[in-house]
Amino acid sequence: MNDRTELFTIGQLARRTGLSARTIRFWSDIGVIPPTGRSAGGYRLYDTEAVARLELVRTLRDLGIDLGTVQRILARQSTLADVAGAHVRALDAEIRVLQVRRAVLRSIARRNSTTEEMSVMNKLARLSAQERQRMIDDFVDRTFAGIDPNASGAKIAEGMRQLPAELPDDPTPAQVDAWLELAELVADPEFARRVREMAVAGAQPPGDRAGPPPYDAAVVIEQAGRAVADGIAPDSAEGRAILDQIVEPGLPADERVRVADELETFSDSRVERYWQLLDVLNDRPPFPPRVPMFEWFIAALRA
Repeated sequence: MNDRTELFTIGQLARRTGLSARTIRFWSDIGVIPPTGRSAGGYRLYDTEAVARLELVRTLRDLGIDLGTVQRILARQSTLADVAGAHVRALDAEIRVLQVRRAVLRSIARRNSTTEEMSVMNKLARLSAQERQRMIDDFVDRTFAGIDPNASGAKIAEGMRQLPAELPDDPTPAQVDAWLELAELVADPEFARRVREMAVAGAQPPGDRAGPPPYDAAVVIEQAGRAVADGIAPDSAEGRAILDQIVEPGLPADERVRVADELETFSDSRVERYWQLLDVLNDRPPFPPRVPMFEWFIAALRA
């Protein structure tokens, strides 16, 4: 009997392939490795083709392919190339999930998070891209409900939806933190109320606000930014001197109050933070915060 005609019992196959006899028997029972014949004593016998078939089945199973799909491949109802392509796509998705989880664990370790924080972070990190987008869309829909979509104040709604289609394959700790912080923001009713207040105010007809403002935003950022950096109080003599470089010294008191009130409506550090977090998630360099400069300017106007 040569190598082509040699027959093997299940025990001999187990020794030859390194698989357990129990596994080979199970695969034989479900038809994945059919016996070539039986011995005089009724034992199942397998030829050398069964050895090659076993090696193929083991490789496919090691790659995570289920037995039903393995049977279809062996029966030539599915091509190996099609199955491999589908599993590559599935593995890519699984790898992305694992990479996000790894980044979350790094963030947890770095933050020294509590058990409750860890649970919330893990839950949020498991959300699919579609679920993340739905969370943001629900927030924007609730916040801008009833506001004319063509009004100027409503235009920011579309910008607030701009999540990346997917977190990067290997998100940085900053991106994981940004997503978690963003999720916390949109879940906060007070934050939603503040955004809606801005949207409603921005959607109002200009009225008394018609015409250019009595200040240049770039000058506010430059001058008030210097005051903030130098720790100059808005109500100090030096602060008044800086204010005079931003608005005309003769600007009436009631106009100063009106400008301060309007600026206060549209200045909020948490809303600004929302836009910064979107930049981080979309892999754009976040812009430097400007709200502190305008808060200084508002305080100086009121002083």
